Amino acid sequence: MRDYCFAFNFSSVKFLKSCFLFFFCTLFSVFHSIHLCSSLNPALVLPLKTQVIPPESVRRSPDKLPFRHNISLTVSLTVGTPPQNVTMVIDTGSELSWLHCNTSQNSSSSSSTFNPVWSSSYSPIPCSSSTCTDQTRDFPIRPSCDSNQFCHATLSYADASSSEGNLATDTFYIGSSGIPNVVFGCMDSIFSSNSEEDSKNTGLMGMNRGSLSFVSQMGFPKFSYCISEYDFSGLLLLGDANFSWLAPLNYTPLIEMSTPLPYFDRVAYTVQLEGIKVAHKLLPIPESVFEPDHTGAGQTMVDSGTQFTFLLGPAYTALRDHFLNKTAGSLRVYEDSNFVFQGAMDLCYRVPTNQTRLPPLPSVTLVFRGAEMTVTGDRILYRVPGERRGNDSIHCFTFGNSDLLGVEAFVIGHLHQQNVWMEFDLKKSRIGLAEIRCDLAGQKLGMGL
Repeated sequence: MRDYCFAFNFSSVKFLKSCFLFFFCTLFSVFHSIHLCSSLNPALVLPLKTQVIPPESVRRSPDKLPFRHNISLTVSLTVGTPPQNVTMVIDTGSELSWLHCNTSQNSSSSSSTFNPVWSSSYSPIPCSSSTCTDQTRDFPIRPSCDSNQFCHATLSYADASSSEGNLATDTFYIGSSGIPNVVFGCMDSIFSSNSEEDSKNTGLMGMNRGSLSFVSQMGFPKFSYCISEYDFSGLLLLGDANFSWLAPLNYTPLIEMSTPLPYFDRVAYTVQLEGIKVAHKLLPIPESVFEPDHTGAGQTMVDSGTQFTFLLGPAYTALRDHFLNKTAGSLRVYEDSNFVFQGAMDLCYRVPTNQTRLPPLPSVTLVFRGAEMTVTGDRILYRVPGERRGNDSIHCFTFGNSDLLGVEAFVIGHLHQQNVWMEFDLKKSRIGLAEIRCDLAGQKLGMGL
């Protein structure tokens, strides 16, 4: 088993920037008996450098990974023989990794598509194979056979985007290390709610607990990530994290569900939310609100592919009302019933554009079984890009109402995971949390910003 340690940045599939912030770090890999990320030799670590440069001027170095700054987590790597450059959104809420495929013989090389025709190691999966019939049991839509008897998959997402194509295998390269026979979806039909931004990525890297997720196929017993609040940089570690400077983690168990239920995602990272605090005071929300019902609706999922946090109606209303009361004297509510940010965030404020700092805001703490996650400061309110009313900018509460999205679940997004070491322990079925300055964690690993 190899362990890998590398850095990442968040990049958005929602908002276009005039330039992109690229971060580079060396990817380390060693063989079975050596755990690189737990016994890291400082002499092997190269500094992480930040450069503001046009994306078209970037050329991939064989031992470094570029990342793009925005809102969703993306990673660049190569796939196929010979290798083709691809950019993938890393998503702990999805199982199947997929690439946008272009099968044209004459198509020009592009990081936004993968051409299987050019790869000698590419192999489509027959629909009669056990991979297609058995390992896809947790897909929301079971695969079918296409006209060539290949395994055909259809994926759909909460934002109304979807992708469709064949399951296949090919070699994925992380740095210079090639990993053969990785199962992924070669999607030739893509529908996106934001096609302009999503066209900048080649696909998605599924990281949930399903048998076909990238982390499951690699056989890693655990992985961690740490996202800086200050500059959207961070690090992703595949393998064990035995660092003396890392505070002891508080663990919350993953919820197991052996029986399939219509609204319960069995391969998601599901934890038990037990309460919500505002300014360290527990809100009077009945425990039953946080318990999944007999259909599986109401689970709490930790999701790197979602930016904000969404709560089911009763919990959201209690939090919204209490936060509104706490900020009544310090913030001016934006009174427009027709403005609901991202379709689920209906508590917004008007803040003068010449006001450089927000007033002190009450903290919000998510109380899990055995662990807590506290959200403070700028992570409480989000300035909506491009929205101005007179001389005021619009800032919205970063907790939304799942009911307005038609999602029967609590979803913990990556904004509220900033400056928290997040460890996903697949072997022991638990998630570990510890507050930490993630920018300093990167520096301790020799990835100085």
